[in-house]
Amino acid sequence: MTSIKKNFAYNTFYQILAILIPLITTPYLTRTLGATGIGEYSYAYSIAYYFVMIIQLGLNNYGNREIAKNRDNIEKRSITFWSIYLMQFICSLFAISIYCLYIILYTKNKIMLITMIPYIISGALDINWFFFGMEEFKITVIRNTIIKIITTISIFFFVKNSSDIITYAYIMTLGMLFTQIVMWPFLKGRINCVRVSRQDVIKHIKPNLILFIPVVAISLYKMMDKIMLGVLANKAEVGYYDSSEKIIQIPMALITSLGTVMLPRMSNLFANSNADIAEKMFSKSINLALFLSTSIGFGIMAIGKTFVPWFYGDGFMKCITLFNILLPSCIFLSFANVIRTQYLIPNEKDREFIISVIMGAGINLIINALLIPKFGSIGAAIGTLIAEATVCIVQVVFVYRELPMKKYIFYSFKYVLSGFIMFIIVYNIEFISLPPLINILLQVFTGVITYLVILSLLFQFENLSRRCLFNGEER
Repeated sequence: MTSIKKNFAYNTFYQILAILIPLITTPYLTRTLGATGIGEYSYAYSIAYYFVMIIQLGLNNYGNREIAKNRDNIEKRSITFWSIYLMQFICSLFAISIYCLYIILYTKNKIMLITMIPYIISGALDINWFFFGMEEFKITVIRNTIIKIITTISIFFFVKNSSDIITYAYIMTLGMLFTQIVMWPFLKGRINCVRVSRQDVIKHIKPNLILFIPVVAISLYKMMDKIMLGVLANKAEVGYYDSSEKIIQIPMALITSLGTVMLPRMSNLFANSNADIAEKMFSKSINLALFLSTSIGFGIMAIGKTFVPWFYGDGFMKCITLFNILLPSCIFLSFANVIRTQYLIPNEKDREFIISVIMGAGINLIINALLIPKFGSIGAAIGTLIAEATVCIVQVVFVYRELPMKKYIFYSFKYVLSGFIMFIIVYNIEFISLPPLINILLQVFTGVITYLVILSLLFQFENLSRRCLFNGEER
């Protein structure tokens, strides 16, 4: 069985690469394409994303879970793969047809919409759920790394000014398409060519549609924000929001990586009645997720006023405010991600998962409708923060009696307090006489030392309190 540490290392490597590449390309793109150009691409991508959703339904979670359950039997695994993929292929024919009709009927910026077709086709060919369920992350990491590097080099070679926005769009979407195409040869030896019945396909429809509901709901406060900004505000506001949201992906990339690795393992453990081992892993994951989200999230907020003008340019100063609103949502998002991927989905508690994200999406839409017309991207950021908090709180309530959530919530305070103290100290330190990059590096160094020292002291205080409370006997 593949090591969790090894899989997490593969995913962490890729996520670090995924972080570094935007750090390289974003300053170039904000100055080359501008907020409006980035907004146009982001707006078109947000629309195409919904067609890809129709193709994939709830497969990223459902397909992953079903393959994990059957990964030790190649015959069952093969039947599961082909029956699920046949359903995906039928959905892709429907979605691609509707999107082409949408382009014909839509009168504005058809060329940008056409550039999204490779992205939609990539959704039809996406079989990542199979390899995730098999816990084979090395293949996807190597593939994604190579294509990410090629895509990045292409951006610098071919995107020279604001008129190259279509070129940029094609580079991104063709990269997505090729990413999926190269995965298919790796199926050889992992599945057999088997005949599947209509019943084999039909039995996957209902549970997959059930997990599609939270996908739609989550998209309402992940992608609909940008669509509503484009309609209720302007493309520049979309650009500010999209640029800021890319930064929030830094802490969340590592949290998502943890969830992606743990979902198939937890599904397999619960399917084989190894609940005790699963609970120990859950506890470790909560602590790791809180450490990553608070340290990186508060850290980026702390350096925001130095980082934004250096990284984006003077035209993106609004991103400083957006950082301070969006980044605290990482704490709620990380906590909920662990509950979702390591308990609710593996245990097929889909109803609880669905209710939580529907409530978050509903609140997000209401707040967006009320605040975006007046406050633009700041209103959208507030909606996202409250939505993520809502999802987290509802999920905690659902599992409160089944998991020791009181203990986990208590543990979270030391991480949040360490991050907040670090934020206060670093935010008020600025080495004005030094170049911006040196200034940022010194702030980061100060933040790392501060966070680790405060967290270490709080851990010692917690251990001392526990010994005093239990007369030196660990429980």
